Amino acid sequence: MISSMTGYGKAIVQRDDITVEAELKSLNSRYLDLSLRIPKFLMNKEFEIREKVKNRIKRGKVYLAVSVRKGEVEERFNEIDPAGVKYAISLLKDIKKYSKIKGNLKLSDVLLFQNMLFKDDYEQAGEEFEIVVEAIDTAINELNKMREAEGNELEKDLRKRVQIIINALSKIENSSEESIKAYFEKIKEKAKQLVADLSNNQDRLNMELALIAERADVTEECVRLHSHIKMFLDTISKSEDAGRKLNFIVQEMNREANTINSKSVSSEISHSGISIKEEIEKIREQIQNIE
Repeated sequence: MISSMTGYGKAIVQRDDITVEAELKSLNSRYLDLSLRIPKFLMNKEFEIREKVKNRIKRGKVYLAVSVRKGEVEERFNEIDPAGVKYAISLLKDIKKYSKIKGNLKLSDVLLFQNMLFKDDYEQAGEEFEIVVEAIDTAINELNKMREAEGNELEKDLRKRVQIIINALSKIENSSEESIKAYFEKIKEKAKQLVADLSNNQDRLNMELALIAERADVTEECVRLHSHIKMFLDTISKSEDAGRKLNFIVQEMNREANTINSKSVSSEISHSGISIKEEIEKIREQIQNIE
């Protein structure tokens, strides 16, 4: 089953007076590109959050936003550290004394030392992290549901386009042999017009003409294209990380289609070859959205 790289998921988990909201958005990207917006008190958990997302999402430009409320307050601050406040005020007084600055201390001056004013509350942050993890997991579930649903629609479209390619390829195979024969006779007639007497060189001429006509044979390319198509269909049916592999297979399909078109000696084959190229290009656009 294939998955799209675009999707959206949101989850809200509430426990006692703590409410955690996790929101995920994903867009197309060659690799996994994860951007986080989390509360300051969870910064020490950033690595764990990233690893959790990476374990469940393989590709895409992913945006994760987490907000935490305690009661009505969002992203609460840790508790005030009285000793830290006293130290900050003492430090400010010393700075004022030695720099001979006049005037009274203001609250804004004290707040410049926020790293001293609040306690480190890692234990409580750890308790809240359990709720954060639950919210992120649920949001990822919702995101992946949307990505899988879109992936199903993409698979239907890809299968339809592959069938168009198969039909066009069958037309090429059915007309290829007659086309080569007709081409052989055509160049033979042209040669007759240029050579006055063929009586002594008929065998040599036929051999050279056969070699020229053989260069227009697209049987080998058709066989390889059938093989690539089979691999393509197997990949969208079975591979969980299909995006990169499908991109490589489509490159190979395009290479065979180009060779068929370059060797074409009839308008019928050319038209079918152009049809194949058109569908391959549409498929190439679609698979850019597959994880």
